[in-house]
Amino acid sequence: MYEDRIRRPALRSKITSAAEAAYLIQDGMWVGASGFTRAGDAKAVPLALAERARTEPGPLRITLITGASLGHDVDRTLTEAGVLARRMPFQVDTTLRQAINRGEVMFVDQHLSETVEMLRANQLGRLDVAIIEATAITEDGGLILTTSVGNSASFAILADKVIVEINLAQPLALEGLHDIWIPGKRPHREPLPIVSVQDRVGTITVPIPPEKIAAIVITNMPDSPSTVLPADEETALIAAHLIDFLQHEIAHGRMPSPLPPLQAGIGTIANAVLAGFAESPFEPFPIYSEVLQDSTFDLLDVGKATFASGASITLSAARQQQVFGDLARYRERLVLRPQEVSNHPEVIRRLGLVALNTALEFDIYGNVNSTHVGGTHMMNGIGGSGDFSRNASCAIFATKSMAKGGRISSVVPMVPHCDHNEHDVDVVVTEQGLADLRGLAPRERAKRIIDTCAHPLYRDLLRDYYKEGERRGGQTPHCLEQAFAWHMRYNETGSMLPLHAV
Repeated sequence: MYEDRIRRPALRSKITSAAEAAYLIQDGMWVGASGFTRAGDAKAVPLALAERARTEPGPLRITLITGASLGHDVDRTLTEAGVLARRMPFQVDTTLRQAINRGEVMFVDQHLSETVEMLRANQLGRLDVAIIEATAITEDGGLILTTSVGNSASFAILADKVIVEINLAQPLALEGLHDIWIPGKRPHREPLPIVSVQDRVGTITVPIPPEKIAAIVITNMPDSPSTVLPADEETALIAAHLIDFLQHEIAHGRMPSPLPPLQAGIGTIANAVLAGFAESPFEPFPIYSEVLQDSTFDLLDVGKATFASGASITLSAARQQQVFGDLARYRERLVLRPQEVSNHPEVIRRLGLVALNTALEFDIYGNVNSTHVGGTHMMNGIGGSGDFSRNASCAIFATKSMAKGGRISSVVPMVPHCDHNEHDVDVVVTEQGLADLRGLAPRERAKRIIDTCAHPLYRDLLRDYYKEGERRGGQTPHCLEQAFAWHMRYNETGSMLPLHAV
């Protein structure tokens, strides 16, 4: 009867199958599901809902809200079954992405700190059902979450009904790792009392009335492993540029030693660059981020990181097995928080974070596109990069200078979609070099970015564009009729390079 997992005996009568639990979800409902970057995601009930949609007549379309991306091909399966009418605030699934870009699924791209704020203020609509993965349920009905907190705690609190997936594959040793602090309603909210990375200010469980739990489903499914790739020569160069920059900042008294807490966005480049800090000369420093990736544990293992705070733990298959098989080794140096706390502007600014996030592309003035390929087609979403860049003491965006074998330049005349404007971007870096943009006017920014970050294959083309814009004048010189010519040329020829330069 799973006494160690369901410690309130009266709730054991709520155990049912995923298929039965899925009947609590009806057409038109708003559903919140746990999960943040493939970690701690609801696994069985969403897939059962997709199977029901395939086999039963009549419409079954929902609004699905999560913390961030899901694992186990849940987004793909729900999309193929026609279940998703609306999705927010982040995704990474290829099939769902295609449906979004065809206009079949309405995708709301949001800063990750804002989703439950809007739900709490009733700005989005009422949450009918929450599907929450848990390690266990305590004697008083509190939920012990698994490998992510994300938006799970607020979903459970705000929803009319809660379906709990008790995942036997998630170790009981996760108990005590979470710090659940939920903001009060505005405008009479108390300050968030985190003044150092390791502070614990909340509870270890999600407190909800036991009567809200409508069904309990037993699962035994590990998290999907991270798809992040290992470091390569170019990401090693990016890491080296950043280490040199931070050393220079410390030497000139513009940054303390040890370093302020570091934040790194999800993805291959950010993970690889952070891993490069294992060989850095810095004193051990804390990490205050959203996602604790392989690189976080690399830094903890070599003593380069002192403590790590995040909203989820997302690991490769090998690292997942090692970390969760030896969690006692790490637990005193880890905490998992709600994403509205991990991404909270108040804390980010107070702690003076150095924020490292990834760009699809940036332009010669330092405006960053993180989300839209060609300015129109959604990739994944803005995630938490805006939460951190606007409020960090130093906001850094990294990307390789070229993509698609040189057919795409990641440094362009003007970004066709802007997620982070020049006012929120302090530093841009590629394998070619690093441009510190602080205190520079647009004309100065352009010269520095072109000279240091652009690939030599595109550098003269960028200089020609800037010179023509400069001839026309303006605070931010542009040739508007040519601003997106590179993107148009790529659409027409498959390369941003002019034919004569290929």
